[in-house]
Amino acid sequence: MEKINEKKKILLVDDDEIQLEIAENMLMSEYEIITAGSGKEALNYLHGGFIPNLILLDLLMPVMDGWETYNKIKEISFSRDIPIVFLTSQQERNTMKNAHGIGAADYILKPYVREDLLSRIEIIIKKSTF
Repeated sequence: MEKINEKKKILLVDDDEIQLEIAENMLMSEYEIITAGSGKEALNYLHGGFIPNLILLDLLMPVMDGWETYNKIKEISFSRDIPIVFLTSQQERNTMKNAHGIGAADYILKPYVREDLLSRIEIIIKKSTF
């Protein structure tokens, strides 16, 4: 049974340290934040037993981009139902359409507006069965 005051957990994945810090600072008062600087690091957290309530995932990362990371997360049976929100500066309509088409919970554009980021995350977490 979940404790009433227990913070929901978010895995924040972005290769840009400044973007990680900005998002973490916006969210840390409301959520427990674990940061990962790459898709591989995010997968290591999941394989190590960390189970977040939500994953915020940058699309544009070297080596393993957000699309590949998303697919690898969905291949892990226990993390298949964790909602994933893409974070990106890409505003192309096809990119947004593809993100929603593969089942992303949302698509949030950088730069973030704190109130918008918090409200959209809250809605997703409340709707989630995870």
